[in-house]
Amino acid sequence: MLNDPLAAALTKILNAEKIGKKEVVIRPASKMIKKILLIMNEHRYIGSFEEVEEGQNKILKLSLLGNINKCGVVKPRFSAKHNAFEKWEKRYLPAHGFGILMVSTSEGIVTQSSAKEMKIGGKLLAYCY
Repeated sequence: MLNDPLAAALTKILNAEKIGKKEVVIRPASKMIKKILLIMNEHRYIGSFEEVEEGQNKILKLSLLGNINKCGVVKPRFSAKHNAFEKWEKRYLPAHGFGILMVSTSEGIVTQSSAKEMKIGGKLLAYCY
């Protein structure tokens, strides 16, 4: 049993990216993992992905574009106020305006820039650049 499926999924994506694979299969699939992948797809870090039924379980098959330098989860899941995202960007991203932090807010899972625009804080989930 996995303790953190999101961390396992992002690690699997990063490892496949490093060795040059074009496709990766993530299991188990969850709503949170799908939303994180959707955000990464919108920002062109990964290609398209699809959910496939495998018996009782669902898996995600996604294509890789080779655009990820590093991605991972934020542990522990720190709370961040809407005016304090710069502190976390400095900690997890290599440069200002480079990469994304994904945040769980009352409006759903969004990037740090969207959360700043909406003036809402939340829990930090993951980063990607």
